[in-house]
Amino acid sequence: MLKKKKMKLKLGLPRTNLEEQLYKSRKKRISSENILLQVQEIFERESEKEEAILQEIHDGNDGINNFDLDLLESNRIFHLSDIEKLCIDYRLRFLDSKYFKGKIPYETLVKIKTLEKQQQITLKGFKIVAPSKLFKLENADDPLMFTPMGNDYFYLVHKWGNDLHPLRKVMMWPFKHLENFIGFLFVLSFLIALLIPDGLFSPQQTTTQFFMIFFFVFKWVSGLSIFYGFKKGKNFSSAIWRSKYYNA
Repeated sequence: MLKKKKMKLKLGLPRTNLEEQLYKSRKKRISSENILLQVQEIFERESEKEEAILQEIHDGNDGINNFDLDLLESNRIFHLSDIEKLCIDYRLRFLDSKYFKGKIPYETLVKIKTLEKQQQITLKGFKIVAPSKLFKLENADDPLMFTPMGNDYFYLVHKWGNDLHPLRKVMMWPFKHLENFIGFLFVLSFLIALLIPDGLFSPQQTTTQFFMIFFFVFKWVSGLSIFYGFKKGKNFSSAIWRSKYYNA
């Protein structure tokens, strides 16, 4: 009889409603009237923080960040020479963030806030690697944002946008250095000389005549290249990767 009574008592207990328990738990911590004010204050603080970060990016102030190295990801630390090689290979610029005219995605702000919270510092001195067209340069698809650590070391904060064209490195190879460009002109002139049909200048073309044609083609191609380069104010990647001037 006792077992039957216990079974009836157990069966008579109401089931626990988790939503109601959640409301009760919150009510002990804060009243319903104040919850909206608290949330609003949190959102306002976060919004002010994001605006301050954007202002720092747009101002592009110089400075060195005192990082706690133990809290950093070692694979995101790069020396200036690593960045230089990347910029020269792919004809990119490495400039202060104040010259960047592209849109800063929200994900970047989140990354910066997270890093600042971990390090307990305010980041400054932001720099960006990107093609020239993404910078607002004086008289300017795949950005990388860095912040300086000192001694020519930089910490990669975030990368966004689309990846570069897979052939960009090959296409930009002639513009890396003067030696590359001369070699490219030689190859181009040789191919153009091969396309000129035999017998155009004489019934039977000799090797000497071919090299004379090649020489004249090379002079023609070089002349056009020099004219275009001077007219557009272009320079080689090794000379412009940190230049803030458009005509470079």
